[in-house]
Parts: sequence; structure tokens; C-alpha cells
Amino acid sequence: MKTHLLLAASATALLLAAFPASAQTKYPATLEGHAILPAMTLVPAPADAPQDLQISGRYAGPAGQRVDAPESVPGMSALSDKAAPRPTGLSLPFKGQPVQGFSGIRKLPDGSYLTISDNGFGSKANSPDAMLMFHIVKPDWKSGAVERVSTGFLHDPDRKVPFRIVNENTPKRYLTGGDFDLESVQPIGDFLYFGEEFGPYLIKTDKSGKVLQIFETKVDGKLVRSPDHPALAMPAVPGPVKFEVRRSKGFEGMAASPDGKFLYPLLEGPLLTESGEPEARDGKRFLRILEFDVAKGEYTGKSFKYTLEAPANAIGDFNMIDAGTGLIIERDDTEGDAAQACKDGAMKADCFNVPAKFKRIYKIDLAQADADGFVKKLGYIDLMDIQDPNKVARAGAKDGKLTFPFFTIENVEVVDADHIIVGNDNNLPFSSGRALGKSDDNELILLKVTDFLKAK
Repeated sequence: MKTHLLLAASATALLLAAFPASAQTKYPATLEGHAILPAMTLVPAPADAPQDLQISGRYAGPAGQRVDAPESVPGMSALSDKAAPRPTGLSLPFKGQPVQGFSGIRKLPDGSYLTISDNGFGSKANSPDAMLMFHIVKPDWKSGAVERVSTGFLHDPDRKVPFRIVNENTPKRYLTGGDFDLESVQPIGDFLYFGEEFGPYLIKTDKSGKVLQIFETKVDGKLVRSPDHPALAMPAVPGPVKFEVRRSKGFEGMAASPDGKFLYPLLEGPLLTESGEPEARDGKRFLRILEFDVAKGEYTGKSFKYTLEAPANAIGDFNMIDAGTGLIIERDDTEGDAAQACKDGAMKADCFNVPAKFKRIYKIDLAQADADGFVKKLGYIDLMDIQDPNKVARAGAKDGKLTFPFFTIENVEVVDADHIIVGNDNNLPFSSGRALGKSDDNELILLKVTDFLKAK
């Protein structure tokens, strides 16, 4: 979800005029595990990858021009005020590929978790040297460490991608953030399905990450595209470019039915109407949850609708609990502890100019959708109000509570009847929500939420 990072600070201002939240039930959440993967966890590019992929982030500096000297460009928080940029303590480019930006998670039968690294550094333009990866990880709740068991790299040797990719004329044709922006993943049988934002597309691969099929997005039987879709181009003279999905508002979350027959990709932002306005009902914006038939390899034409609590909010992840209910992360564009907020309107580098406010996980019921397809919200937990009576937290706890004050929180999955796992996307090196001057790590937390999971 990182393409809109540079616009986030201005968008956040809209939150202050947001619609009042609906009166759903708030459920308690208790911390029972906290594991951390350090921000600077790097892996080398595969031996058969182009040599230039041994370094990543060359194009992610402020000017967008190539910088070859490793760790020479200081990272700044994307939510900084332009007059007072907040350093994150890390610098680009990196020697290797960073295992960062966790954006989508699924529990595997052996108790490990499948997760993905998203686009890389925020956009097509700045991420052509960021490889698209997925990982098997194991959090150790006792030690607080996260073990990276394995990493897979998406590749397209059979030329299934219908447009020119960055590594077009190489044998393995490894995919990068200059080609796609992966934001969600579902393992089904012997295959992996990825939801992506640039098209938006669904991408089907084998378990090694080899691309098998690419699916265009259809809503109500019509193709919908973002401005990053390769079929769209800037006009020769000033004028409109028609698209239906805003940049970085494609498939942020994607659930799967328990039987694996259907995928439910969820757009991060509202579709744009013919007039260019975001879809809304009764003045409240909503997102589309589409239905994709896995066996047929096509959209069914059916969609559900998820109402946002505020117009500038976005979603982070979506996974099912059972055949009818699921979990969706909804959050605002803010980061940091409110106790360290900038005072009296003075924007400085040693305080949070847009401290974290709205970071929630909603339980929704598709089976109780109304006649127009709007899903029912059954309740929520507040990630800014996590109980920590046993002092489990390894960072960020105060007075028996943990906050999860990150800009982007993009991982939620059911662990068992009582617990869920939640994780942030650390937007390396552009997020610093846990501590001033320090780039965020990848944090995974285990929450006991028995009553929440039982909500009806």
C-alpha cells in the first residue's frame, strides 16, 4: 500500500472532518505474544538474478534518480511535515533485498505463517530493483524472535505476464516492484494467489513463485483499472485519463472461502464513478469485496460492500473466520504515540505531527449483508487499546497497555478459537511510528480476543 505515502500527510487532514464512527460494540484484546523481526533483515538476490538486484532502493530517494552508494540517502518518515522531516535512522540503498513490508498473512498447517513483502519502496518508478517475495516465518512468542524459514521469489519464465517487465530479457524473469505491487496472498491447493494494486490484478503462481496466470479485474462485468495499469498512458495533450481505481487503492486485502472455492479480493479505496467521485451511500464511502471463482478462473459478478468509518480511512488486510464471517483491518493515515505529539501546531522533527488515532480490526458478516450487498459490522477491537496485564510487550507498553501506532497495519489472521495474529507493514525506511528517529521493525502480536471472535 505504499504508493500513496507522499500524499498521506495531506490526506490525514481529512480525518479531522471525518464522519462520526458507527456505534458498534468494542471488544477487549489481551496481548499474549509479541515477536519482532528487525527492520534491517536482508536476503541476497538469487544467484541467477541480474547483478543489479544485489542492491535495492537505488531509485527511492527524494529526486527519484539513481543513487549507487549504499546507505547514502537518509530515510524520512512519509508522514513527516514537509517543513520538519522526521528521520527514521536508516538510509538507502540497501545491500540486498529487505525482508520488510509484510502485507498479508496466512496460517499454515504446521503452525508457521505465509506472508509477503509488498512493492518495495512505494511506486513503480522507485522500485524496479525491489524483488517480489513471499516468506514462511515462525514467531517464537517466548523469545520474541521471528524466524524466516524460507523465501520465494516471483518469476515469469513462461512469459505469462502480458506486458513488458523490468527484467524482460533475462532467463528467469524475476518480477520486481516496477512490475506489480503485491498486497495480499492466499494459498489454495498447490497454488498461491496474490492480490495486487497496480492493475489491479490477481496473480496465480505455483509454490515456487512461478507465474501461471494473470487475471484482470472486473466489477459488475466491466474491466476496472488503476492509473498504473500498463494499458493506460498519459495523453499527448493535457486531458483526462480514464480509470476506475485510484493509485494504490487496488487489492489490499484478499480472503478465501474455507473450502478454497472462492477468493474475496477487497479494494483499498472506493471505486470511482463516471463523474470521478468515490462510491458512497448516504454520504459514507464504501469499498468493494469481489468474488472470484477459483475453478473457473473468473469473477462471478457478485460483490459485497464494506462501509468505511471515515472517508480518508483505508483497509489493511482481510481474512475469513468461517464461511460467513471475516476480519478486516481499518485504519487512518497516522503514526506515533499521542503523548509525543507536536504541541501548539509547531511541526518539528522530534515529535509526531500526525499521531496515531484510528487503528481497528472489524468483524464482518457477509451472510448478513443487506439487499444492496452491504456487509454487517459485528464489532471491533481497538489496536490502540490492547491490554497487557502480564507485561508481554517487548516495545511500546505503558501502564499495562500496548498500542500499535503504525501507519500501515496490513496483517490479520485467525490462529484458533481464542486468538488472532496481527502485524504491521513497516514501509522500510519510511515509517517511524513506534519510536521517534527509529525505523519501524516488523512486529507480530498474538491477541486473545475470544468474545470478539464469537460476536454475532
